[in-house]
Amino acid sequence: MGFEPTRAEHNGLAVHRLNHSATSSVNTCFTGYCSSPLVSNIRLKMVDSQYYLPNDIGVSALECGEAFRLLSPQEKMYAHYLSRAAWYGGLAVLLQTSPESVDIFVLLQKIFRRQAPAELEKVATAAGLSSEDYQAFLVYAAGLYANMGNYKSFGDTKFIPNLPKDKFKALVWASQAFQEQSTEMEALWNSCSCLLYSLEDRQKQLGLGDKGITTYFSGNCCLEDAEVAQKFLDSKKLSAYNTRLFKKDNGGKVCYEVRLASAVQKDCAVEGECESCCGNYSFEDKEFIVRRGDYAPLMEKVCSYLQQAEVYAANENQKKMIEEYRRSFTLGSIEAHKEGSRYWIKDKGPIVESYIGFIESYRDPFGSRGEFEGFVAVVNKAMSERFAKLVSSAEVLLPELPWPREFEKDKFLKPDFTSLDVLTFAGSGIPAGINIPNYDDIRQSEGFKNVSLGNVLAVAYSTKKEKLTFLEEADKDLFLKWKSPSFEVQVGLHELLGHGSGKLFVEDDKGKFNFDQSKVINPETGELVSSWYRGSETWDSKFSTIASSYEECRAECVGLYLCLNKQVLSIFGHEGQDAMDVVYVNWLSMVRAGLLGLEFYTPESKSWRQAHMQARFVILRVLLEAGEGLVGLEEVTGQDGKPDARITVDRSKIPTVGKDAINSFLRKLQVYKATADVEGGRALYDKYSTVSDSGAHNFLRLRETVLLRKEARKMFVQANTRVNGDNVELVEYEGNAAGLIRSFTERFQDDADQLEADLLQLNRRDAPCWC
Repeated sequence: MGFEPTRAEHNGLAVHRLNHSATSSVNTCFTGYCSSPLVSNIRLKMVDSQYYLPNDIGVSALECGEAFRLLSPQEKMYAHYLSRAAWYGGLAVLLQTSPESVDIFVLLQKIFRRQAPAELEKVATAAGLSSEDYQAFLVYAAGLYANMGNYKSFGDTKFIPNLPKDKFKALVWASQAFQEQSTEMEALWNSCSCLLYSLEDRQKQLGLGDKGITTYFSGNCCLEDAEVAQKFLDSKKLSAYNTRLFKKDNGGKVCYEVRLASAVQKDCAVEGECESCCGNYSFEDKEFIVRRGDYAPLMEKVCSYLQQAEVYAANENQKKMIEEYRRSFTLGSIEAHKEGSRYWIKDKGPIVESYIGFIESYRDPFGSRGEFEGFVAVVNKAMSERFAKLVSSAEVLLPELPWPREFEKDKFLKPDFTSLDVLTFAGSGIPAGINIPNYDDIRQSEGFKNVSLGNVLAVAYSTKKEKLTFLEEADKDLFLKWKSPSFEVQVGLHELLGHGSGKLFVEDDKGKFNFDQSKVINPETGELVSSWYRGSETWDSKFSTIASSYEECRAECVGLYLCLNKQVLSIFGHEGQDAMDVVYVNWLSMVRAGLLGLEFYTPESKSWRQAHMQARFVILRVLLEAGEGLVGLEEVTGQDGKPDARITVDRSKIPTVGKDAINSFLRKLQVYKATADVEGGRALYDKYSTVSDSGAHNFLRLRETVLLRKEARKMFVQANTRVNGDNVELVEYEGNAAGLIRSFTERFQDDADQLEADLLQLNRRDAPCWC
């Protein structure tokens, strides 16, 4: 589970005139071409700024040079090969995002591999692009790389190039890549140019069925298909984490293909396994086929680099961990990945920390399938000491949480909690903190790890006073002074005691309970607990579409609640007035984040596109409902004469009114989660997630104000590693769009032609499935 920072904001609504290749009246089939001649017409269209990345978007380099240089030669080799595994596996995200992402990626790679950004600029000028046009081209390319696709990793909104299509095409045609391979480049352009610019309603965001675009499911799947597939997977004790679902017609009968991510493409049992889970099954009058081989060439590369990393492992736990990961990615086995995760948990306090696999389910519209990610990082010893103190205090702090002892885990398994400087984070985005593994059975009985990504935090909140929105002037200086320290406290509590707390009541396949069903009382009803998880049911499979956001909300509430504890504040070095200011800014920041979250709500589908921001909006609603002047939210007119808003928090009422409100709400969240009460939990969460124009606050109108004054989320430039003889060199890049582009073109230069061919072949195979 990842902890995501909010984005900063800026003043002004940017609107750009673009000549588009598609309009909402065009019915497009996602097979790589446009189905109507209308789409080739050049038309001027006003586009909302949320659908493109501004030329002045923040781009920062993730500094890790000092931490890397302190590693031993063995540790550097270990980090290098783990990083290579992560980067190649991360390319699977292109295939997990949209039908066109792979084609756009390969198109850009071919261009930039032959001409670096500085050289290409001269070509752009000769082709008739202005400096603004070329910067927009670079920003789009950098955004595609940073998000591993053309949908924002934070918010799931599509972004399109901020320059006219004819100028984009002119640059492609003028490039050296086109001069050398005109037929191939033109075919690539034709395969993706329509969807590159299209903003049909369904294509504006990720979603299932008519709600948006997804490649976790074939285009003919809807929510009912996802539900029956989950029931089937549960019946076979198969995890959805490393799967995709394809619905087909088999002689008039519905047939579902469940495809497992694996290097092996044979469905029969192979060396290293007793039996295969693959095969044909009948379930509820429907046919299911379980097959292997999704992302096979990428999984092969992952396994190859993991095997090389294993040679440099520091201990047996690391070796066994990597062996199990390799088995998982070879065979498509989540059970092997879980076994690897067990060894990972046992690997306490490593100098080089890492994790890899199909991890977070935020972007699966159903909430069960994991996006591939892999990270490699180096321990920051000074900051880790504070988190270690927090871990040592956990058993004293857990009883402070507002639920009965029976609703807490039988034993708190003290985890590693370290601050890390990221060397590599491959996937669609980089969080500020992580609590993993996400497997409930392991978390409940064997433990987990927490990490805070220090060099991400160092740049995520760097902002200027004039860009701070929705705050009173009197609060801005205090906010800037204490935002990072308060966020550090919130991340620590969120990850360790938020995601790390709370019991799930379970009855296993043998009828054994992990609680006394004859004695445990539900504190919300005053009656015996009457519902629980059965057999292979998990938190994700039961709560599905709301699971991720609901759990982030629970963890955020734990952070707010426990940051009032003086012992917690002392651990992080805050005493007296400073401690009070940290608490105030933490609560103020959460309330402001709730308002900012409205950017990630889609009124047309009445859906949320980002789990963390939905969670923060829910908390804003809860605190507003508490009344007594705790939180103020009013619509005003800004100094620029445009709509604005102001948020206030009465700091004197945080320890009373605020604490009571979070106490009650947090207890409900935990009780519904522990007892598998989907109906009660969904009703509660949906109530506070509702965005309407009625009531005391017109949130739909406030959403327009938030969009008016938003700032694009920062992008991060990451270093590469390169083996030179017996040494590993760190290759760093400038913190700008050109530097981000160079990092990606150099990252895959060793086998670029074969890699691009593999990606295109994988994409072509499934192209008919998205119609």
